[in-house]
Amino acid sequence: MKGITYFCLLISGLFIPAGLFAQVAERGILEGTIRSTTSQAIGEANVVLSGQPIGTKASATGAYHLTAPAGSYTLVVSAVGFIQQPLPITVVAGQKQVLDVVLTEQTTSLREVVVTGVRAITGMGYLAEINDNVIYSGKKTEVLLLDKLDANTPQNNPRQVLGRVPGANYSETEGSGFPTNGIGFRGLNPSQSIETNTRQNGYNITADLYGYPESYYLPPLEAVERIEVTRGASSLQFGPQFGGVINYVLRQGNPNARLESTASLTGGSFGFVSAYYSLGGQSGKWNYVGFGQYKAINGWRPNSDYRQVSAYGRVGYQANDRLSVALEYSLLRNRIHMPGGFTDAQFATDSRASFRARNWLESPWNVLAATLTYQFTPQTKLTVKTTGNASARNLVWRNEDGGPAAIDSVSTLTNQYVNREVQRESFLSTTTEARLLHDFQLGKLQSTLATGMRFFSGNMHRQGGGLGTTGTDFDMTLLDPRYEYDLHFTTTNYAFFAENTLRLNRLSLTPGLRYEYLYSTAKGYTPADNQEPDVEVDQAKKRHILLAGVGAQYKASATTNIYANWSQAYRPVDYANLTPFGSIASVDPNLKDARGYNIDLGYRGYVRDYFTFDVGVFYLQYTNRIGLIERTAPDGTMFPYRTNVANSAHKGLESYLEFNPVKAFARGSLYSLSVFNSLALIDARYTSGEFQGKYVDYAPAVINRTGLIAGYRGFSTTLLVSYTSQQFSDANNSIQPSEDAVAGLIPAYTVLDWSATWRIKTYQLRFGTNNLTDRRYFTKRTDEYPGPGIIPSVGRSIYAGFSIKF
Repeated sequence: MKGITYFCLLISGLFIPAGLFAQVAERGILEGTIRSTTSQAIGEANVVLSGQPIGTKASATGAYHLTAPAGSYTLVVSAVGFIQQPLPITVVAGQKQVLDVVLTEQTTSLREVVVTGVRAITGMGYLAEINDNVIYSGKKTEVLLLDKLDANTPQNNPRQVLGRVPGANYSETEGSGFPTNGIGFRGLNPSQSIETNTRQNGYNITADLYGYPESYYLPPLEAVERIEVTRGASSLQFGPQFGGVINYVLRQGNPNARLESTASLTGGSFGFVSAYYSLGGQSGKWNYVGFGQYKAINGWRPNSDYRQVSAYGRVGYQANDRLSVALEYSLLRNRIHMPGGFTDAQFATDSRASFRARNWLESPWNVLAATLTYQFTPQTKLTVKTTGNASARNLVWRNEDGGPAAIDSVSTLTNQYVNREVQRESFLSTTTEARLLHDFQLGKLQSTLATGMRFFSGNMHRQGGGLGTTGTDFDMTLLDPRYEYDLHFTTTNYAFFAENTLRLNRLSLTPGLRYEYLYSTAKGYTPADNQEPDVEVDQAKKRHILLAGVGAQYKASATTNIYANWSQAYRPVDYANLTPFGSIASVDPNLKDARGYNIDLGYRGYVRDYFTFDVGVFYLQYTNRIGLIERTAPDGTMFPYRTNVANSAHKGLESYLEFNPVKAFARGSLYSLSVFNSLALIDARYTSGEFQGKYVDYAPAVINRTGLIAGYRGFSTTLLVSYTSQQFSDANNSIQPSEDAVAGLIPAYTVLDWSATWRIKTYQLRFGTNNLTDRRYFTKRTDEYPGPGIIPSVGRSIYAGFSIKF
């Protein structure tokens, strides 16, 4: 293991000044194991010296190792679900002491939440400085514990689930049959979460992070333990995206039961039904869990029905105190009926109408993941995650010409509908990410080095413009075997990164670097104008990207800290921009990659268990931003054009406050009451070119959500008020809508959601109302499916569900 330590010290020398080394002989060593009163190991317990910036986290087997200067201290050992244990100790220079600790389980009656590495006193919190072999010191993070939320998880309602995250802007598409709502932050495009790195259990679940980053598969939220959100300085650890990371952490098998089951059934308006069943547990060294969900709805609008099956299985094996392995498989099968988009006049007349009956989409998804964790020493831990993604997306529709106002006509000669267009895509990719975390001493200073690599290989086959049938059902039959365009894309990516946290008393500094190598190819043919022969495509492009960043975190008190960071970001032109799928927009053939950086400064923490806060400011610089503008054709008509619009600057404030007056003034009461506010003020404008001074599209100036949570014993209820100010859908900042409804204003809207949960032992009843006032609004104008045109959000709907654990 000396080789690992020497290597880590050498890497760390790039980040720290010389002269910080001191004599190791002045320090002593503490080590031991942490167990419960039943002799079960307590993994990842926190071990700190009270009042000192010295601490560590126990391994999965409960082992810990700590070095400290000679002297007398109070050793504090804590873990979620156990009573904190303070122990007086004396560290003797040059000596090793073995101190085993036994923790007693807490018997307080709480909702079932067992989470490690998370700082949270309510359903909303933030990640610890180090979690799952990733350094989060100085970074802006949020964590949502789903068991502590009153939320419509069967329908994945984004406002109720992610509404507490400041500045979360949603692209709500369920009103047009497309249930995977997108999310964006800080004035970035929310469509299909293209600016956000979407992960499950720490690994990527999109088809291609660099070539095609859209999200189609999301795990059922009933299976999710917590959602981790990282913004700003996430690019060094996870890849060079601007919008941060959303990581869905799934529940594992109950380690205290050989077999445990959960079954739930939920029904609601417009024929909604969701059936979910999970089974898991632990036997010896084996941990196992699996779930399945069937979800269906007839739809708020005609022709907006969908059927969906999700499934997941995981088997983990703890071979010994050091080695653990796990294998996971995620599956999605769906069929989505899309009623098309609206013009502004159609939306104003009847937002529940449908002018399309023959548009269909399916996106079968398969993700296989293997994880290896090896604890070389109590200070050194390696994790390796390898995933394979074999997925597809298939579309048959009649929207490619004329926009939303065009009639889906019937031929007078054949007395049948005109032919639809068929488009197919297939994805095949593999990703391997390895992370090594090493704790060590630099003189009297504690340091943590996180280093690793990423290898990605992706293939995508895109075919479009095929001559489809005249039918109305989901039929991908081709009447002409040759597609209008046929392209093969490949991406090869190597990345290496290192971040080092240096702790100077209360201050932690974390500089870092990331190197990315990208090699992309495109081969095939595309159609030419004016009936000319097809254009053959044979392109290749290499990119070498070096990103730097630095973070700082100052421990202002035992429960509060100030954080700051600066981190570079990068986004290459992807396949979706070069050859849009199901779009009526034209594309600039000379698109350029985007570059920029994020800056954060904030103050967060909590006061005992009744007040939590996170208030910060941000600045995002975005160069060569890609977006939509309106252009004039030679015949005088307007058409949407996708290009590098200009540079943009995004700045603003993000604030989350939550106060519980009952815990503050009436501790011990059977009643509970809490109020929270999630606020984002965003000023995102173009800073160059013909649109200088104009607002960035899909960047509302104000996003404010206020919630009131009340409860008594096992009953709790939440009323959520969500306000989003007006936003533009194009760089022209068009007030009057374009003829195709792609460009134009998106008016401000306020939506009320009410939800409630009643828990009785192992039973649980959920019910509520989405969009309580039946507000008619929309969040998206689109040039592609499920439009084109305005995509309406769903009006008032109710739901009720029952679950049991046994």
